[in-house]
Amino acid sequence: MTIPFATQIARLPASTPFVGPEELERRRGAPFRLRIGANESAFGQSPAGMEAMRAELAQSAWYADPTSHNLRQALAARLGVNAENLVVDAGIDTLLGITVRLFCDVGTPVVTSLGAYPTFNYHVNGYGAALHTVPYNGFFEDTDALLAKAHEVGARLVYLSNPDNPMGTCHDAATVQRLIDGLPEGCLLALDEAYIEFAPPGTAPALDTHNPNVLRFRTFSKAYGMAGQRVGYCVTHPDIIAAFEKVRNHFDLNRVAQAGATASVNDDAFLARVNAEVEAARQQVYAMADRLGLYAEPSFTNFVALDVGSTERGVALLERLAERGVFMRMPGVAPLNRCVRVGLAQPAEMEEACAIIEELVPQLP
Repeated sequence: MTIPFATQIARLPASTPFVGPEELERRRGAPFRLRIGANESAFGQSPAGMEAMRAELAQSAWYADPTSHNLRQALAARLGVNAENLVVDAGIDTLLGITVRLFCDVGTPVVTSLGAYPTFNYHVNGYGAALHTVPYNGFFEDTDALLAKAHEVGARLVYLSNPDNPMGTCHDAATVQRLIDGLPEGCLLALDEAYIEFAPPGTAPALDTHNPNVLRFRTFSKAYGMAGQRVGYCVTHPDIIAAFEKVRNHFDLNRVAQAGATASVNDDAFLARVNAEVEAARQQVYAMADRLGLYAEPSFTNFVALDVGSTERGVALLERLAERGVFMRMPGVAPLNRCVRVGLAQPAEMEEACAIIEELVPQLP
């Protein structure tokens, strides 16, 4: 029989935004020794969060609180907003998918940067919206070009990650605010701030939950080291939060993840330690780049984009790193894909990774 897929799904090519390191290990028939390619944290989790998760395991026979009440209350107090301005779900990826579902019909114009975080595009294509892209300005997302394209096509959504994935760059709050203030009528900004805890003061505009044109996405996957628990949240106008509640899966976020995130929210000592270790690892990569005569883009995330000169050299380096048991990734679109993305790790792992890269780069074509 012919399987009766929905029209939009039937015409999409088979695809996935990322091939996970576990799948790559299966293909190569061996584990990676150094896993520094998935933007995961190598710096642990909050001790308070770990203890809360261990305690909550005993209650795993019970469903989680579908409202994530305790976590929303803790986040609201920390951020200075109301709980009604927050929705929590299984990572930013899930929330981005719901956002596209909420605001986009088939053919609705959506604007993003060419080479920016691909999962957003995955959702846009999956719901049949019309994706429009603008090039990066060097290694930065071009906020002026995003704004111009939004006006040109009458966009419903504009996507910006700040700090940026995959390049690790960031804009200051004033630049992002100009983008917000310039949005066309009926257009919303999906502002992905997954790496905001790594960014310097003055990166994030003030949270304005009275403005229904901005959705702020944040996560516990990066600085908090909880990627495997899938805890993300959105801060926005209460009417948009109410719309999320109409369609989201209310049992996506398990109770162990909720407990861990709630206990981690205010662990500032832990975040300070993570940031110090991330900065030390950045310096190791910058020093390696200097020794090799390569350019490393200053990073405000837990990875560094290392410019190796060309796409061909980047692909060759990744292949040779994999042969040595090192998992890394590179951006997927020119000209960003002249870089490889070096994940930041503990000092010994970072030293080993840098030594391997220093050995391999001179051998590249």
